[in-house]
Amino acid sequence: MPKRLARLVLMTPDGAVVGCWPPVPVDVPWRQEVESVVRAAREHHGIDVIILRLLEVSPERGDSVEVTYLAEIAEPVPTEIWTGKIDSHPLRQAYAQPGGSAADLAWAVRVLAGHGLEPTAKPVQVRTWNLSSVWRIPIGDQSAWLKVVPPFFGHEGRVIAALAGQHVPTLFGHDEDGRILLAEIPGEDMFEADLPQLLGMVTVLVDIQASWIGRVEELRGMGLPDWRGPGLSMAIADVVQRTSEELSADERAALSRFVEGLAARFAEVDACGLPDTLVHGDCHPGNFRGSELELTLLDWGDSGIGYPLLDQPAFLDAVPPEHLETIKDHWNQQ
Repeated sequence: MPKRLARLVLMTPDGAVVGCWPPVPVDVPWRQEVESVVRAAREHHGIDVIILRLLEVSPERGDSVEVTYLAEIAEPVPTEIWTGKIDSHPLRQAYAQPGGSAADLAWAVRVLAGHGLEPTAKPVQVRTWNLSSVWRIPIGDQSAWLKVVPPFFGHEGRVIAALAGQHVPTLFGHDEDGRILLAEIPGEDMFEADLPQLLGMVTVLVDIQASWIGRVEELRGMGLPDWRGPGLSMAIADVVQRTSEELSADERAALSRFVEGLAARFAEVDACGLPDTLVHGDCHPGNFRGSELELTLLDWGDSGIGYPLLDQPAFLDAVPPEHLETIKDHWNQQ
């Protein structure tokens, strides 16, 4: 990936634009990762910032790309003139606006206090983008993790609470504004898991799904999207229709045939006899964390209700090809 140069447009808590700082290099290329951007701002300017949202990505130049972010600062500082415009949008998340993250962190501190805990150092902003805001809050020799998500992921806290005691994160608290406060999970992200770990992941997922067979109404009560045949068919057809102008004639024809055949496909799925249950929605090795076979399945915001093997393609796409048949055989035996 090209190297990232971060330009910051600065705004005070009252929404006044102060100006901008020139771009500085950051050591992580992924645009939603902002811990390195905050660190670079502190190193170059000696000032703490909160990254609110991405404003613009310039065309790549050589091996680098300039990314412009809107950042919140406590009070005005010397800057360059910036002539751009900050727009508003009715669907913009609170954490992408001045004061939003401060409110989220204040909520997290109150939740920690209810557990007899308090922050022992400044919170660290880790990520912000249209899908989530993530902060790490030191509490002694560990951390609590604050995650804030948009309404379409708002069921995540309810799902994790309902799965307590299984291989899911420990929840300090959640609310109806999309805030989730999680305990630290020992170990590492499992993007590079070996075969025994991959087989263990399948077992974890299938065990969770099995525990929710016959409980579809409970899942509906938690606000999970319905991916069973009729609902998912309608959603797919809607996406194809809305994006048809962006497709070639051949692509439109192929997708039209696919949509027309969905009813028959789901009839075949129903004939297999597997009941509908909880579907993770983004189950790949990188969404597991742990060590050896102590595995925790993260990120339940994409979860829904449907055929359990809807989770299989994403998982198999992310594993080494030489393990595919072994993993499929293990999955079929669960």
